[in-house]
Amino acid sequence: MYLILPLGILISYLIGSIPTAYIFGRLLKGIDIRQYGSGNVGATNVFRVIGRMPGLIALLIDIAKGYICASYVANFFMYISPVSRPEVYQVLAGMTAIVGHNWTVFLKFKGGKGVAVSAGVLMALIPGIFWLGLLIWGIVFALTGYVSVASISASVAVPILALVFGKPTEIVISLSILCLLITYKHRSNMRRLKDGQEKKISLFKRRA
Repeated sequence: MYLILPLGILISYLIGSIPTAYIFGRLLKGIDIRQYGSGNVGATNVFRVIGRMPGLIALLIDIAKGYICASYVANFFMYISPVSRPEVYQVLAGMTAIVGHNWTVFLKFKGGKGVAVSAGVLMALIPGIFWLGLLIWGIVFALTGYVSVASISASVAVPILALVFGKPTEIVISLSILCLLITYKHRSNMRRLKDGQEKKISLFKRRA
């Protein structure tokens, strides 16, 4: 029984590791998406390289990875082997899924930036904060046109919101770690922003 809970964490890592963007590139275009666009293995690059609809589907799948791990996977293994602090185990399962996405075993431990998977974890753990974070993301994206700026802004706001609304300490700490992780994973975007080379994305207009 002692191996049951670690097995749930391992499964969460493997689910998070499923490289959605890479699979879409291979199946839909016969390409390695890491060689195109930003080179990132994430939904935004699918949007840029393959198209809007594949990008949206990839985004939803990546969100689902985080949600499934922090809710269904965690709950299943806690049902088999109950724990005294279920929210802590849910956080661990969700965080491990994000680690899997960012450092996937299927692509030599290189992956995406974890924003979509983090959103899924947040949706499972504290849906109210998720919707507020999504609102902030949407506002910043509408004002700037930069996915990276919107993602960093939302990741900074989310732990602050969790603190303001009195969420458990482990949740606030975990969200703060996620904020640092997402910011770190966007360091190349920040360099391009500084150099004026970061590309905007239009959801509704076709590119020329």
